Amino acid sequence: MPGKVLNIIVTGVGGQGNVLASQIIATAAVESGYQVSVGETFGASQRGGSVMSHVRVSQEKLGPLIPRGEADFILGFEPLETLRTFREYGSQKTQVIMNVRPNYPLGVLLNEDKYPDIPELTENIRANSERVWALAATDLAVSVGVPVGTNMVMTGAFVGTHILPIGLETYEAVLEGLFTGEILRLNLAAFQAGFKAVS
Repeated sequence: MPGKVLNIIVTGVGGQGNVLASQIIATAAVESGYQVSVGETFGASQRGGSVMSHVRVSQEKLGPLIPRGEADFILGFEPLETLRTFREYGSQKTQVIMNVRPNYPLGVLLNEDKYPDIPELTENIRANSERVWALAATDLAVSVGVPVGTNMVMTGAFVGTHILPIGLETYEAVLEGLFTGEILRLNLAAFQAGFKAVS
């Protein structure tokens, strides 16, 4: 864990499950004895609007919002939202996991706007950050039989980077506290697929 504070931003659009991902990371950190503060910011208050969670993990109490340019880690569920978040909060010391599947805004679907080229967008972030994992998280979720499990794949991928020194079993225990039966099995499968993809 770099320094005394780890500043994590989980970003995406409404409906992708990024708030749940941030809650799982925060809960595992609390269970491991860290001080954790979580702050949520929402764009348009419907499915498809920007959603960003700030998770700050440290040995002491902190305010919930990460200062500009101070993110250590960005977990981006959607490419354009990842870029927007990186431009505001990222720096050369930021590590990024980005799901490469776009969630096209209405303007793009109506041919009024153009979505950026994904390889170009990825290289832009890569050139200005410490490290980038460009992950086909949605495809991974589908491959393990959980089409709506992108958030679990991304959470598992974050854990697989080992940037936060918390054991895999702690996260799995958090999942076992949230889900049961077949839903638990599917979420664990998606989580483990993400973990293996980066570790």
